[in-house]
Amino acid sequence: MEFSREKLRQIRRLMILAAFLVLVILYSEKVFFGAAFLFGILKPFLYGGAIAFVLNIPMRGIENKWLGGWRGKASDKLKRPVSMVITLVLITLVLAVVVGVVLPQMARTISEIGKKIPAFIQKMMEGFDDLARNDSLLAGQLNLPELKEIDWNSVLQNIMYFLRNGAGNMLGSTFNVAGSIISGVVNTAIAFVFALYILAQKEQLASQTGRLMTAYLPARARRKVRKVSTLLSQNFNNFIAGQCLEALILGLMFVVSMSIFRMPYAFMVGALIAVTSLIPIVGAFTGCAVGTFLILVNDPLQALWFLILFFVLQQIEGNLIYPRVVGNSVGLPSIWVLAAVSIGGSLFGVTGMLVFIPLMSTGYALIRENIKRREILGARGIHLWRKK
Repeated sequence: MEFSREKLRQIRRLMILAAFLVLVILYSEKVFFGAAFLFGILKPFLYGGAIAFVLNIPMRGIENKWLGGWRGKASDKLKRPVSMVITLVLITLVLAVVVGVVLPQMARTISEIGKKIPAFIQKMMEGFDDLARNDSLLAGQLNLPELKEIDWNSVLQNIMYFLRNGAGNMLGSTFNVAGSIISGVVNTAIAFVFALYILAQKEQLASQTGRLMTAYLPARARRKVRKVSTLLSQNFNNFIAGQCLEALILGLMFVVSMSIFRMPYAFMVGALIAVTSLIPIVGAFTGCAVGTFLILVNDPLQALWFLILFFVLQQIEGNLIYPRVVGNSVGLPSIWVLAAVSIGGSLFGVTGMLVFIPLMSTGYALIRENIKRREILGARGIHLWRKK
C-alpha cells in the first residue's frame, strides 16, 4: 500500500507532535519551571501589551471621531500623541474621582469604628458578667483552679522567645515584601512605557507582523491566523466596552435608587460597585459587602434595606442588562458566560474571569461556523447522492 506525499507529510507531523508531547510529559517539571521562568521575564511586556490593548479602545475613538477632522501632514503627526494624552488624562480623572470619593470615606468609617470598638467591648464584657452571674454552670466553669492558676513566668518566657526568634523572621519578611513592592513598581513602569511604545507605533508593528507571517507561514495558515486574531480582537474590544458600559449603568442605578431612599454614601457606594462590577458576575458582590459594612456602622436597619435593594437591582442587572449589553456584545449565550467565568476564575483568578469570556466567545464562534459549514457540505452531499 503506497501513501501519497501529502499523507506521508501528515504522518510525519503527527509523529513529531507525539514525540514532543511525550517529552513534555516526561520532563513536565522542568517544562513548567522553564515556562514560569520565561513568563517572569516576559511579564512586564505581556502586561504592557494588555494595557496597550485596553487604552487603544478609547484612544482609537478619540483619534477617529474627535480628531477626525484634522487634515495635513502636521495634523496627522499630532493626532496620535494628542489622542494618547487625552486618553491618559481621562482615565486618570476617572481613577482620581473614584479613589478620591471612596478612600476618604473608608478612612473616616474605619476611624469611627475604631472609636466605637472600646464601648462595644465594654458592653460585651458587662453582658458576659451578667450572664456568668445568672448562670450557675458557667460561673462554676469560670471558677476552675486551672483558670485561676496561670504561670505568668512561662507566659513571659514564651513572649521573650517569640520576640527573639520572630524578630529575624519578621525582618526577613519585611525585606521580602519591600523587594516585591519595588519589583512590582519597576515591572509596572516598564509595562506602561512598553504600552506607550506599542500605541505610538501600532501600524508599524502590524506591518512587521504581516511581513513576518508572509515570510514564514503558508497562505492558508496566514488566512487562519488573521481570521482568528481579528475575531479575538473584536471580541475583546466588545467585551471591554460592554463591561464598562454595564458597570456605568449599574453604578448609576445604585446612586439614583439610594438617593431616592435617602441612604447614606450613595455616590461612594455607587462608584465602588461600578468599579468592582468590572469583574464579571461576582465583582458587584464585593462592592455590596463594603457598602453594607459602611452603612451598618451608621444604621443596621438601613444596611438591611440596602441588601434588599442590592439583590433587587442585581436581579434586574443580571437578567436584563448584562445579557443584552455584554452577552450580546461578544455573541455568547448566558450559560457559556457563566462557564467561562467559573473556569477562568478557578484557573487564573480575576484575570481568568476577564480573559476567558472573549476567549470562549471566539472558540464558540469558530466551532459554530465550522458546524454550519459541515452541515452545508453534508446537505450538498446528500442532495448529490439522491440525484445519482
